[in-house]
Order: sequence, then C-alpha cells, then structure tokens
Amino acid sequence: MIDKKNIVIEGKHGKPILIDVTYTVNGTNKPIIIFCHGYKGFKDWGAWNLMANTFANAGFCFIKFNFSHNGGTVKQPIDFPDLEAFGNNNYTKELDDLETVMDWVFKNDTLKDKGNTANISLIGHSRGGGIVSIKAEEDSRVKNVISLASVCDFGKRTATIGDLESWKKDGVKYVLNGRTKQQMPHYYQFYEDFVKNESRLTIKRAVSNLKVPHLIIHGHADTSIFIEEAHKLHKWNPNSKLEIIKDANHVFGASHPWEKDNLPIHLQKVIQAILSFL
Repeated sequence: MIDKKNIVIEGKHGKPILIDVTYTVNGTNKPIIIFCHGYKGFKDWGAWNLMANTFANAGFCFIKFNFSHNGGTVKQPIDFPDLEAFGNNNYTKELDDLETVMDWVFKNDTLKDKGNTANISLIGHSRGGGIVSIKAEEDSRVKNVISLASVCDFGKRTATIGDLESWKKDGVKYVLNGRTKQQMPHYYQFYEDFVKNESRLTIKRAVSNLKVPHLIIHGHADTSIFIEEAHKLHKWNPNSKLEIIKDANHVFGASHPWEKDNLPIHLQKVIQAILSFL
C-alpha cells in the first residue's frame, strides 16, 4: 500500500491545499476517486483514512484533500487552528480548490503512471456532496459523481447562518463547533459570494443537468441533513440511483477520532454501494 500524506499544492486563493493519495503497488491504469469532505470537516476526520485504504485495496487510486480554507494548516491539518481562514471560506473557493486538485491529478507524473485520468469519479460528503454535484455538471473530466448525506440547497443554508441585517452590520456570525467547542466565524463575504454566484451554486440546476452517472447515498436516521434532501436530488435527476442506508446517521456510524481497525458497518455498506455503482 502506498499512502502519500499531506502533499502540499498551491491553491488559487492564497492558502495551500493538502492532499493524500492512496493506492496499492500492483497494477496501473487505476480508476481515480477524489473525495471532498464536508462542513467543519477535514480529510483525516474519523474513518476517512480507513475508507481510503478500502478503496485502494479494491483497485482504485483514492485522493482526499483539505479545502484550502477549511481552517486547518500545513503543520496542523486536523481540526481548526486557522479560524480566520475558515471565516473567509465560501462555496466558490471550494469549487476552485476541487478544480485545482483535478488539474494537479492530470499533471502529476506518479498519477499519470498509476491512475487513469480518463476515469475520474467524485465523492462528496455533506456540503461536499453539493460541491461535487456542481463540479460534475460543469467539468467534463468527471465521469461519475457520488453524494454522501448531501445537502440539496446551498441558498437555504446560507440564509440561515444568521440574521442578514445583523450579519452585514457586524461583518461576522459565529457557529459553535460541538466537538472542539470553538466559535467558528462566518464573515459576511460568505453571503455576498453566494448571491454573486447564485445560479452556479444552485444544486437543483446542476443536478438536473447532470450527464454522468449519479449515485445518491443517504442515511435513514440522518438528523443533520434529513433524508428528504436525498429524495429531492433523486427527483431532480431521475436517472440517478438512490441508496438509503437503514438506521445510518449523517456520518454513517463513524466519529472522530476513530481508533478502531474496522470501518463502522454503515460506512461499509456505503462503500459496497459505491463499488457496485462504479
């Protein structure tokens, strides 16, 4: 198993992007999977590393990364030491980061040798599900897209971060991170950027126009993003496949830190569904 951790590449917005690449030594021309974490997430959260190993053992080249403004740093990629960066994050920066990672995949000599750049699939969890859905609609290099516990409407969530008048007046709103107990800032630029790019950032529009295979996976017991959002995504793209994991929560049984050697059973079912789909 080759597991290259914390490769640093330059993002488009003044912050680096950290990338992990996992694959087995045997074979070439491996299908490539690029995984996008969600809101208040990071590439090493919970059982994501075990998931990477599982896909690698199944014959894939698995790539995951930290969004440049997710709040992590090169020296501390886990959790959120850089709250200023977190506060300046937005959806278009995440789309730019994903594009930068895809560009890097095409230019990297190791991946050219091991991976098949003509067979790239995107997986996104939670907010990352919306990001990969938009990118799959606008970038012809994407051949499959899989959303895990995905949001279906960025606009609704952007508006509910806080009262718009006070948000604009104060310039910032704070959201508590229940695990780290940090007050996570959202600067008003987040709302301004969404309004400026609302058409592009409308997930319904993107999903309705998808021309590539689309798998939607959602937990039956998800209390963070209700299952109705998965049904909406499926309705907007009738050609998609909807997979409901019975009794699964928003993170499919995982937690952070994840110190067990095995994947949680619900995440195992997620991976089985993806492997069958791909």
